[in-house]
Amino acid sequence: MSAISIGQAAVLGVVEGVTEFLPVSSTGHLKITEGLMGIPVDDTSVVGFTAVIQVGAIAAVLLYFFKDIVRIVSAWGRGLVHREERHDHDYKFAWWVIYATIPIVVVGLAAKSLVEGPLGSLWVVALSLIIGSGVMWAADQMGRHKRGEDDTSFKDAMLVGSSQILALLFPGFSRSGATMSTALILDLDRVAATRLSFFLGIPALTGAGLYELKDAVGAGVGAVPLAVGTAVSFVVAYASIAWLLKFVARHSFNAFVLYRIVIGVLLLGLLGTGVLSA
Repeated sequence: MSAISIGQAAVLGVVEGVTEFLPVSSTGHLKITEGLMGIPVDDTSVVGFTAVIQVGAIAAVLLYFFKDIVRIVSAWGRGLVHREERHDHDYKFAWWVIYATIPIVVVGLAAKSLVEGPLGSLWVVALSLIIGSGVMWAADQMGRHKRGEDDTSFKDAMLVGSSQILALLFPGFSRSGATMSTALILDLDRVAATRLSFFLGIPALTGAGLYELKDAVGAGVGAVPLAVGTAVSFVVAYASIAWLLKFVARHSFNAFVLYRIVIGVLLLGLLGTGVLSA
């Protein structure tokens, strides 16, 4: 029998799609939802399932930014062949994304047992949600929001890409929250920070999903729940991306900061009263 039912897969797909690219921690929300539904959070197949349905969200990013991705990849290809094309910002940016992914891959492989073990505790998630809120608020206040996407540099990409390690080691901190906060500290405007977060997340999240596929399928999650969760996360994530880009163009991140604090405190309460197990 599958460790996750079709109905549970659909619910988790919605949660993944809504939260993957919002700076509120998809991992934290998935763990909370799994706990409330009685799904064993630390089960190998469940960990694999949550990683694989991220691919649906990544597919949404690929579709939403398809023209941008084609432009960047084309520039990269031209630069590999023609030296004069290597001055193109898109050519450089493609390499920056590759280089900026290396730190998260290295740490992810080295710390896999810790992430799936002690650091995967819901206590860690709750505290990370709250602490990450303070970091996001401070970054939004500190940032001068004066640099656009065309002003990004290799240093920006490496610092923002490496900040994904925070979310990897401390589930609840939020990959989007960490990358967007770092970009804001570097004075990128909110839209540029959000788009950079999207592009830098594509390789890391896709790699994680493919790496965990064997555990998800081989350890107890049926193909149908896996397909349902991935498909739902794709549809919901596409809508979430479109909404987020419109939102950050006109608003600060304060709403997300407040939401994270509320969820973090609520989770602490559920854990403290025994409603949820860490």
